Amino acid sequence: MLKKIGVIGGGNIGGVLIQEIVRRGLAGCVGLVDILPPELAKGKCLDIAEGTPIIASDVKLVAGKEYSVLAGADMVINTAGVPRKPRPDGTIPSREELLVTNLKITDQVADGIKKHCPGAIIISIANPLDAIVYHLYRKLGHPKAKILGMAGVLDSSRYRYFVAEAAGVSVESVEALVLGGHGDDMVPIRSCCRIAGMPVEKFLSTESLDAIEKRTRGAGAEVVKLLGSGSAFASPAWAALAMAEAIAHDRKKILACCALLEGEYGVDRLFVGVPCILGAGGIERIIEADLNEAERVAFQKSVASVTSTCAEVDKLAP
Repeated sequence: MLKKIGVIGGGNIGGVLIQEIVRRGLAGCVGLVDILPPELAKGKCLDIAEGTPIIASDVKLVAGKEYSVLAGADMVINTAGVPRKPRPDGTIPSREELLVTNLKITDQVADGIKKHCPGAIIISIANPLDAIVYHLYRKLGHPKAKILGMAGVLDSSRYRYFVAEAAGVSVESVEALVLGGHGDDMVPIRSCCRIAGMPVEKFLSTESLDAIEKRTRGAGAEVVKLLGSGSAFASPAWAALAMAEAIAHDRKKILACCALLEGEYGVDRLFVGVPCILGAGGIERIIEADLNEAERVAFQKSVASVTSTCAEVDKLAP
């Protein structure tokens, strides 16, 4: 158990995070900051605190509009940013189209972390994911092991669900991996997809897998369109919690995370989704998966998209 986990942003994702941290007992204290009036953060935390006797949890909650509620946090989970929502014509903006607004919000997030919990491990969820983590890293100068983005766990979960649904098997029987940027060029790694240890091709046709992988790349937009307002929240929160648990309990668990690469996969000084071992120190090791030629090409295309977005960050926030 950690001493304290801070959550930035009390929206739908932040609400699920707070509930689950308290229910799972991941920290002795949780601090929630949200600038929205009148007192969104305090209201959400009071609601949860009043239910702690029912779930037998003694986790303490603190909340407010000021970043001081994060003071002393061992870990911070950042959800702050505007979500995607359908335009009047029904089209869905890309994650990258959120960049200008969410960079400004991220500046405030970085200042709050730097002042009140500069040593915390940071898990960031805000979109565009890879660019926001990159910007946080530039602002904070954190050790690379202690700053990571939640993307691959969620994208891999979506891939697993679609495969399990198509194959008619339990989701627990499916192992899958999605690498690269958290965008339309993300790369479901078919060669790493297994059902009960067997190649996925034993269960599903090439055509079915092509359709599943296309759906995986557009899964976030599919949810946004169905919701009509806002974006996915339960699955991103659970994905971040899987990372938080691995770190809090020093599990040495291998999860796909947005991590700073320094030569791995032929990539330098970019945050990209890759398999990582997570433990008490944060990212303890980056693992280079064996990709076939088609997967390598797709990965390079995804990296190019991340490079382009991060170049835009450099222009907007030099």
